[in-house]
Amino acid sequence: MKRIALCVFGVIAFSVTAFAQPPGSRGATAPPAALESGASQVDVDKALLAAPANLKDQATVVKWKPDFSYSTLRKGTNRLVCYDRSGFPAQQPFSIECTSIANLDRVAQNMRFEAAGDRVKTQAMIDAAEKDGTRVKPEFGSVWYHVSGADKDHTHNHVTIAVPGATSQSLGLPDNGKQGGVWIMNAGTTTAHLMIPGQ
Repeated sequence: MKRIALCVFGVIAFSVTAFAQPPGSRGATAPPAALESGASQVDVDKALLAAPANLKDQATVVKWKPDFSYSTLRKGTNRLVCYDRSGFPAQQPFSIECTSIANLDRVAQNMRFEAAGDRVKTQAMIDAAEKDGTRVKPEFGSVWYHVSGADKDHTHNHVTIAVPGATSQSLGLPDNGKQGGVWIMNAGTTTAHLMIPGQ
C-alpha cells in the first residue's frame, strides 16, 4: 500500500511540475501574458489572487457570464486558468479559484447546479448526474486553488487535488482524515479529491 501511495505522490509531483512549466520553457522567465482587447487589469489581478507565484504570470484568466460560458481576459501559456466567482450562488462574497484549463467544463457544470440557489437542490442535481453518468470529470491529478472569505481582507486558502473515481483500495490512502495525513474525500465519485492537512 505504501508503494501505491508513493507512486501516486510521484505522479502528482511530476504533473504539478509539468503543469507549472510551459513546453520549452526550461526555467526561463517570461513577461506576463498580454490582456485581450477590452479586458481590465483590475479583473485579471483579482482572478490571479489564488494562483501560485510560479504560475501566475502565464496563467489564463477568464470571466464567467450568466449563461455559464466565459470570455477570455488573458490567454496564458501554461495550463492554469483563474477566475473570480465572488458572490455567485453557493460561493463566498469573495471567491477566487484557479485550476487546470481542462476543468472548465466541470466548473461550468458546477455553476449550473449551484444556480439553483439551494444546497439541497444543488446536491440532488450532482447526485443525479453522478448516477446517470453525465457528471463532468475533472482532470485526474489537477490542482484546485481557492481563496475565499467574507471580503479580500478576511480570506482563507484551500488546495485540493482531483482524483476522480479514486478509492482507498485504488490509491492506498484513507477515505477520512482520522489519521491526520492526506486522505480521499468523496472517494469513488467524480468529486473524489485529496485533502491535505492544513489546507
